[in-house]
Parts: sequence; structure tokens; C-alpha cells
Amino acid sequence: MKSRLFLVCLVLVFFVQVGVAKNRITVAVIGHKPPRVEADAAGQDIAEKMIKFWQREFAQVLPDRPDLIVVPEACDRPRGLSREQQFAYYRVRGTKVRDYFASVARENRCYVVYPAVRRMEDGSWRNSSVLLDRQGRIAGIYNKNHPTIGEMDAGIRCGKEITVVQCDFGRVGFAICFDLNFDEIRLQYKKARPDIILFSSVYHGGLMQSYWAYSTRSFFVGAVANTPSTIINPLGEIVASSTNYFDFAVASINLDSRLVHLDYNWDKLRAMKKKYGPRVTISDPGYLGAVLISSEHDSLSIEDMIREFDIEQLDAYFTRSLQYRLKPGNME
Repeated sequence: MKSRLFLVCLVLVFFVQVGVAKNRITVAVIGHKPPRVEADAAGQDIAEKMIKFWQREFAQVLPDRPDLIVVPEACDRPRGLSREQQFAYYRVRGTKVRDYFASVARENRCYVVYPAVRRMEDGSWRNSSVLLDRQGRIAGIYNKNHPTIGEMDAGIRCGKEITVVQCDFGRVGFAICFDLNFDEIRLQYKKARPDIILFSSVYHGGLMQSYWAYSTRSFFVGAVANTPSTIINPLGEIVASSTNYFDFAVASINLDSRLVHLDYNWDKLRAMKKKYGPRVTISDPGYLGAVLISSEHDSLSIEDMIREFDIEQLDAYFTRSLQYRLKPGNME
């Protein structure tokens, strides 16, 4: 009995030391507008209606046991109210809907994004994304850096910093709606390198979604109200999308992935694939010259494989190309 217990403990210690290289998580994205309410509805009644609405929406994705749920911008902003009536409702609502979202996160052991207009202690307003962790606690808050002119005229102030939060599966950054149009914030995330960009919006952004994913080398989860909501990989490819029939999408994504250019890596990638077979994937979107390599190995990360085969990553190659351009004799 003692020897068997010792063997079990030894196995556990081994896996703690080695770790699991695969970093797959299940992501759910929901893209539905909040319901319409009567103009004379009481604030508390509106908040209850928002909670019931999101109970139905969450019920669609919770059976998949997601690690992360993302919903659209201003997720508890009712339709049918004037701007003044909306803000009156926000004052009455307080944290009631956020507290419900926190209970979903806690009861289902998942991260949930609660995007909403928030009143600050000084009485000013922000358009924010609040990330709730698996215990329902606030893990981080991002304030929209680029509200529209109309939002600013209504009293919503601009955030001035990006937000990157360390989760138990990786690092996430945020953007909201109009932010997608501005290089300033995108370039900050390009430098910060989160694993995922969480985008809550009422505006889709079209090609900008894929460009943000590729530019920041991140997965991009875009929850957009009543418009296709998508999960996009760092190549800019759509992994999963809501449809005209279903307002949600769920997908498993592998964060243990890196972008590499094909130049000078062809033989190394072939050798890596020959050795590790199905335990490494190489995804080629075509025409780009870059591929996404991902580890499916139980104990080797993609960084381990990159080191083993001396594979040059995408940004390192671009940097080397810029430096090489400046060598004597290479410039006109």
C-alpha cells in the first residue's frame, strides 16, 4: 500500500514539474442586442429584464463549459430609452447586472466579460469592459480609449491606457467598438503581446478584426451586437462564427501557438513535423508567407520545439530583414 501511494505521489510530482504544454481553452462569444423596454419602465424592473435576457443567452453556451465568455458592448443598455433615460437607469441599476454576471462566472468556474457604462466615484462615466474571474471577482477593467463624439457629448470620458490582464490560461487585452479604428491603441497591444484581444462592440469593423489579430499576433474574440460574432486566430482566419440561426459561437483554441515566416524555416518545419507528427500543427492560410505553428504535445511547448529546431519567429525575421537592409551596399 505504501509503495503504491509513493508511486502515485511520484507521478504527480513529475507532472507538476513537467507541466502540460498544451494550452487549449474553450471560448464562447455571444452577439445579441439587449431587449427593448418601455420608456416609463422602472430602473429596477429594467435591470431584472436585462438579467433574464442574459440568463437565456448564457444558457446557450454554458453546456460547453467555456473557460471564457465574451458579450457585446454596453450589454445591459436597453433599447427604447432616450439618452437621459438610459443614464437614469444606470444610476438605479448600479452593480446589479454585474453581480449577476459574477455569479455566472463563479458558479461555472469561467471568466466572463461584463461590458457596460459605469459611473465612477466622482460621478463621471466610462464605457468599460470588466473582466470577472472564475471566482466572480474583478480581474481587470478596461475603459474605452476612443468613445465616439456622441458618447463624449453625452458625458462618457475617454480611457487613456490599454489593459492587459493575466488569467490562469494566458494574458488578455481589450478593445471596445470605435477603438478598432485607431492605430495608437493597436500598436500598444502589438508591443504588449496579449494572447487574446477581447473585443466587445456594436460595430463590426470588417477587415480590421483580422488585421488586429495578425498585427498583435493574438487570438481575437469579437462579440458584436446583432452582427456576426467571431473567434479569429493570429493568422486573421475565422475559427468560429455566429450565424443567422445562432447568435453565439463556441470554439477550442490553442494558445500554445506562434507565428513564423516560411523563409529560412522550410526545412526546419519539415523536420519538426517529421519528428512530432500530430503533436504539432502547422496552419497555412496561403499567400501570407507566414504560418501558425501549435504544440499538441503533452509535455513540450511550442517554444521548446522552436528552440530545438532553431526556428526563426515572424517578428525576429522582420527585424533581421530591416537590419540587413541597412548593411553597406544594400541601400541605393
